[in-house]
Amino acid sequence: MSTTPLAANDYSRDKIQELVDTTPPSGKKRSLGAIALVATLGSLLFGYDTGVIAGALPYMYLPRTADGLALTTSEEGWIGGLLCIGAALGASLGGRLSDKYGRRHNITMLAIIFLVGALGCTFSPNIWILYLFRIILGFAVGGASATVPVFLGETAPKRIRGTLVAVDQLMIVFGQFLAYSMNAILAQVHGGPEVTVANDAVNSAGETVARAGETVSWESVQNLANVVVSSGNGTTWRYMLVLASIPAVALWIGIRLMPESSRWYVANLRIPEAIGSLKRVRNEAKDGPIADEIDEMLEVQRKEASQEKWGLSQIWSTKWTRHLLIIGIILGLADQLTGINTAMYYTPKVLAAAGFPMTDAISLNVISGGISFLGSAVGLWLVTKFARRHVGIYQETSIVISLGLLAAVFFFLIQPYQNADGDIIGAPAFAPILVLVIVCLFVFAKQSGTVTWVLVAEIFPSKIRGTAMGLAVGALWIANALVSIVFPIMMAKLGGAGTYLVFCIINVFSLLFYIKFVPETKYHSLEELEERFEKEYS
Repeated sequence: MSTTPLAANDYSRDKIQELVDTTPPSGKKRSLGAIALVATLGSLLFGYDTGVIAGALPYMYLPRTADGLALTTSEEGWIGGLLCIGAALGASLGGRLSDKYGRRHNITMLAIIFLVGALGCTFSPNIWILYLFRIILGFAVGGASATVPVFLGETAPKRIRGTLVAVDQLMIVFGQFLAYSMNAILAQVHGGPEVTVANDAVNSAGETVARAGETVSWESVQNLANVVVSSGNGTTWRYMLVLASIPAVALWIGIRLMPESSRWYVANLRIPEAIGSLKRVRNEAKDGPIADEIDEMLEVQRKEASQEKWGLSQIWSTKWTRHLLIIGIILGLADQLTGINTAMYYTPKVLAAAGFPMTDAISLNVISGGISFLGSAVGLWLVTKFARRHVGIYQETSIVISLGLLAAVFFFLIQPYQNADGDIIGAPAFAPILVLVIVCLFVFAKQSGTVTWVLVAEIFPSKIRGTAMGLAVGALWIANALVSIVFPIMMAKLGGAGTYLVFCIINVFSLLFYIKFVPETKYHSLEELEERFEKEYS
């Protein structure tokens, strides 16, 4: 008996129907809602692990005697930046592992890495161990960003595919909102970053800020010379980080109860297993015959088998594909150079710089997180209703205005009232509230106008899509890391006004890029776009 594996062309429609009739489901029926809920726990972890650091960082600044990490400004940036670098690796390698071993298998592995990363960060004795586990956690974040949308897209029927994949993006933002909420609760329970001083703390004017044995906010004494700290509430950051282990365990348990992607099985020509998996998630009355769907999947395999895949050298040496690759990479860079992650990772820092007490700054981050979630929901409607370019132009215009206003408020209403110790004295009472309002407008504009992921998924022809997408997403994560690393340093050196003016100017160029160079993709099929771009850019 021959053991030669069958090719896609060997499966006729009748043969497929015969297999459908004789192959039982591979397990219990699973609803699409349950699959989406479980799989997007990976996206929730993505959001939680990127957002939780916003509330944890202020406690990490506390001295070691107060159970902090004695964090410095330059070290702060690397905590976010190394996660992004790990995410770039995870997105690249995770995608390959997903193709080789399966989507469900990959998500199971990522759940374990999420758990190891969360616990490793929680119990890190020093900044260097924390850096290591932030890279590990970043690998899981990047792997989830590359695997979960694919798993959902391949598992969902046509009628709700777009909705399920959109839920994935919403869960990322909801994860960030959940992180901000947990941070706020813990900050209210434990108080903002506080220390007990062992000696009298005196400011530059010779005034006593705190008596020996008194517990005060860290921000009131951190810039004073010769302050000796005996204890504090620095362990709060560990409670914030360890909460990520709960959804990681839930993901590991839940994903093991779900079927593998039927399309992954078909891509590996494991047709009976594909049928068994599909029978667990399909309602043929609503979704049509399973045999038709398997045949459609195989037709994709038949076409791809005859289609040449291009390497990077061929993409770059061909004028029109090089043009598209450059557009995709700039879109990825521009998405992060909006400065959105200065809000996602550092909002408490920004609000504290505006004059809010740190406890309030951590709690108020919930408001910006909620506005971000609302913006994502509005963004789903905008992308379906309007042209891609127009949504991008709306986003960039709104961001330029928001960041310009933010720079102006810091320049005119906050920085003139800062003394030598960094305290804000006599500034208008409405100034910090105005900063919060503008930050909320900024995150709403960004989240409601995000079309980067849609555009990079549509502009590349199929023969270069995998390689080109990888480069564009890699550029996005590198820009994310860069912003994470330099923002605390910029705030320390340039202040809020200078920092946000720089980001405002960058976004002026991004706006011009959308107006001049970004093509519209909404109104054509992917095949029509490929033909059009080859004519226009050759």
